[in-house]
Amino acid sequence: MKQLHHKTLTRSITHLIGAAALTAISSLAMAAQPLLDPVAVAQLAGNPDVRIIDIRAPKDYNEGHIAGAASAPYGKWRGPSNNPGELPPLNKLTELVQNLGLTPETHAIVVSSGTDDTDFGAAARVYWTLKVLGLQNLSILNGGIKAWQASGQVLSATVPQIAKSNFTPTINQSLLVSQDQLTKDAQSTRAVLVDARPADFFNGETRHVAAKTPGTLPGAVNVSHSVWFKPGTSQVIDAEQAKSIAAKYNLANTDKEVVSFCNTGHWAATNWFVLSELVGDQDVKLYAGSMVDWTQASTPLPMDNVPGRFKQLVIDAKLWFAGL
Repeated sequence: MKQLHHKTLTRSITHLIGAAALTAISSLAMAAQPLLDPVAVAQLAGNPDVRIIDIRAPKDYNEGHIAGAASAPYGKWRGPSNNPGELPPLNKLTELVQNLGLTPETHAIVVSSGTDDTDFGAAARVYWTLKVLGLQNLSILNGGIKAWQASGQVLSATVPQIAKSNFTPTINQSLLVSQDQLTKDAQSTRAVLVDARPADFFNGETRHVAAKTPGTLPGAVNVSHSVWFKPGTSQVIDAEQAKSIAAKYNLANTDKEVVSFCNTGHWAATNWFVLSELVGDQDVKLYAGSMVDWTQASTPLPMDNVPGRFKQLVIDAKLWFAGL
């Protein structure tokens, strides 16, 4: 009897372990992929646990969108005009995600226009914001609406009715870095500061209109957001290619904190997305306010690649003549 009981118990334990393993495997298999192609999005559209978030301008959304997609223009995810990279107040973000019917269990798919690689930064920034607010099941339509239409998928003019959720998000501070913290990080060897802007910004040859001074953060390395795209497209390369490029910049599997920044946390969101979600670096943060926030500090903060006063006046004049 004891032997029979032992065999029965062993079979029960084995069954439980097997069931747990199958559940874990199933859970992993169902985990959202950071990048989805149009076919994958089309297969998910209409699923009640999926919310497609179209961040294009209302005019573009009204002309045609993915069936079931909700409109949430990019501007709603941004801060004030004098510092657009800052996160909007939490109460505003809470209202936004509740109106979209989002909960922590929702698989949210962010869709932008896909016009160019800069446009992808908008999708990446919204993805990052949703993750900051506590959502984990997140994806981006790689190539946006441009790729969707190029693949032969259709658009809809029907605006869905979405039930408001009662989700009350909190801010995950581990994904962002403040100006105060960054002043400490810039003086240490524990962090790598990554400037996602084109070289002319990094080298102090121009500046964002809302930034007071051209230049970059002290000790920063320049990894332009554009390096992560398939040539001539707005589509991000796959994870293996991303890891190869990251290794060239010593950003793959680094044991240091990586801080991505740009002018207003837009291009930087692309670098954050690729390094965190595709390359798999465990400690990647976004400096949301970026150079606009840094240069607006009440007391001037240290910078590299700052041009002389005459060059700064020339830059100011160019921006003025450009109407910026």
